[in-house]
Amino acid sequence: MKLKLTLTLVISLLAATGAFAARVDTLHVESLAMKKTIPNVVILPDSYETASENLPVVFLLHGATGNYRDWVTKVPAIKTYADQYDMIIVCPDGGFTSWYFDSPVDETMQYETYVSRELVQAIDQKYRTIELPGGRAITGLSMGGHGAFYLAFRHQDVWGAAGSMSGGVDIRPFPNNWDLSKRLGTYAENKANWEENTVINLVHLLDGRNLKLIFDCGVDDFFYDDNRRMHEKLLERNIPHEYTERPGAHNWEYWTNAVKYHLLFFYDFFESSN
Repeated sequence: MKLKLTLTLVISLLAATGAFAARVDTLHVESLAMKKTIPNVVILPDSYETASENLPVVFLLHGATGNYRDWVTKVPAIKTYADQYDMIIVCPDGGFTSWYFDSPVDETMQYETYVSRELVQAIDQKYRTIELPGGRAITGLSMGGHGAFYLAFRHQDVWGAAGSMSGGVDIRPFPNNWDLSKRLGTYAENKANWEENTVINLVHLLDGRNLKLIFDCGVDDFFYDDNRRMHEKLLERNIPHEYTERPGAHNWEYWTNAVKYHLLFFYDFFESSN
């Protein structure tokens, strides 16, 4: 009886200290497109070492002026969600203000190539993943919300589901913000770059079958009108999606709440796909 009680106590202490919790790696990936090495957080669920099957992956993108550590430090609960849903979560470093596209005016900013090709390949080589769109999803906040939809719309052979939290889904109303003119050139002189790289203009790439979508925005967010227009455009084209408006602004309090729904959505998607 004493041994049993001692063992129970040890297990309880290990659980309390996180010994059975998700593992957090920092994976450095060489980008040939940008000729530099980029750090990424990789969260492995506690089941990873013993899992008999490969696991799905969610790519979780940070916002402008952020970095790859933002999600795991500001929303540490994502480690619990990785355990709960048996999924790998990857948080790339997307640069200070990359907007996750391949800049047509700055060859040092090629983050579409990095995330959609170089990083995906590195994750699949390093970890036991499901190497199919049915085993990959992508979402993010603000700039990362734009990035997640942008990358998924353009690479439906890579991701099977995508989300956006408070995403800048239409960048055209903000020609002087967040270094966008450094990535695309000024709007006045490079209108085509802006029109071709804003998410709301990429809806024509969707057929309503191959990509599952979820997005949301707080009603006090400066991107609220853009997200509402995105929702209406998807309705006009009969593209299935989940869209939510809720109280909230452009801040971590909102995203801490929003990410829970995205990960549950992706869990359901993975379950139905695999």
